[in-house]
Amino acid sequence: MTTATAVKTDYEAIIGLETHCQLSTKTKIFSSSSTEFGADPNTNIDPICMGLPGVLPVLNEKVLEYAVKAGLALNCEIAKYSKFDRKQYFYPDLPKNYQISQYDLPIAQHGWLEIELVDSDGNPIRKRIGITRLHMEEDAGKLVHAGSDRLSGSTYSLVDYNRAGVPLVEIVSEPDMRSGQEAAEYAQELRRILRYLGVSDGNMQEGSLRCDVNISVRPVGQKEFGTKVEIKNMNSFNAIQRAIEYEIERQIAAIEAGERIIQETRLWEEGAQRTISMRTKEGSSDYRYFPEPDLAPIEVTNEQLEKWRSELPELPAQKRHRYESELGLSPYDARVLTDDRAVAEYFEAAIASGASAKQAANWIMGDIAAYLNKNKLSINEIALKPEALAELVTLIEDNTISGKIAKDILPELLTKGGSPKAIIERDNLGQISDSSALERVIDQVIAANPKELEQYRNGKTKLLGFFVGKVLKETGGRADPKLTNQLLANKLNG
Repeated sequence: MTTATAVKTDYEAIIGLETHCQLSTKTKIFSSSSTEFGADPNTNIDPICMGLPGVLPVLNEKVLEYAVKAGLALNCEIAKYSKFDRKQYFYPDLPKNYQISQYDLPIAQHGWLEIELVDSDGNPIRKRIGITRLHMEEDAGKLVHAGSDRLSGSTYSLVDYNRAGVPLVEIVSEPDMRSGQEAAEYAQELRRILRYLGVSDGNMQEGSLRCDVNISVRPVGQKEFGTKVEIKNMNSFNAIQRAIEYEIERQIAAIEAGERIIQETRLWEEGAQRTISMRTKEGSSDYRYFPEPDLAPIEVTNEQLEKWRSELPELPAQKRHRYESELGLSPYDARVLTDDRAVAEYFEAAIASGASAKQAANWIMGDIAAYLNKNKLSINEIALKPEALAELVTLIEDNTISGKIAKDILPELLTKGGSPKAIIERDNLGQISDSSALERVIDQVIAANPKELEQYRNGKTKLLGFFVGKVLKETGGRADPKLTNQLLANKLNG
């Protein structure tokens, strides 16, 4: 009698993201109230965002401009004709009891963005993620649950309507991602693009960018999708990746145990590192969409479209490709430098002033980045200008100063600015490259360390570094390291 061997089923995840991005306009989407974050509760409100009787919304043109620019940057088709719709939404944080959104005729659709991961050898892995649609809508207010109760968790709730009416674009991806890592990189790339455009600050901690994940699993080779589950409440890119990885394992374990996956919305619990059920998922029919009667349809003219297209900056993926192909940077360096538009522009300004790309990249990603992180500053807030960084790099490369001297004067350049060359001349920090001057110091160092000299000549040649260090110390770090090594080796072996 033979026993059948169990065949292990391999599964793959099908992942898509719905991302809500607050737009960085000064006023709300349909009224003139401020969009400022952090104001006292219920101070940035007005009759329109409060849904009072007899008021009419008026579309903020800057919202349309930002939405179209975002659509163009995501390679979408921009609708020449679109409209707003009412989405029935009964909740305390939306006083009208409906949300003005876009349903069947969004402003943009059928686009894509490119994500880039790096393999173990440092080679880029690029993949296009489809964009189903991008549409405009208004944000809701915010509920604050307070008080403490052992059973219910809170005893009362407060509502802040400052966020009601803040403009949003919702960006829906195709289900093209297959791992938590791909999804996290998609969200980061989307934020990079929006920040490059200047249409959103993408601050997840303040709720400017909020991602919901749709995820299902299926056996490898199966064409039909599995039952989709939505995950909410993720406030970082790491949380997105961890929530997806947890949910993949949960769904596979449930299927293997013969359980049925139900379509539902789940929450990510950061503390417990797990997803928990929140509610069954509504469908579009539950929202009972119909055209918004108080707003006219939107028509984007060719002139508007071309004007906004001409104002687009070079985007992160384009910069990465250029840095790798034209400047010879590694994929890792290109990714770091292009993550923030201000850093990329600083880097390019340093190159334009004569710095070599690799040396400028090393300084920006190393000592300068460490200073920025420690002091919580942006690169535009330091006193060291790109032109001065280029001057510093040139002084090292032409052997006027050593790398150590450059690091010694960097704190002054970062806090006070100025010319590296002027500081070197003021403090007499120029590198000593005169052989006779260095030989005099070397002779003194050798004479002062007879024990180490004897050990060196008896075969302990690693002591060369000891003597180099002594010479550098005697010269205040000004000795030309390469020439010092050559002269010392000659003297010690003589």
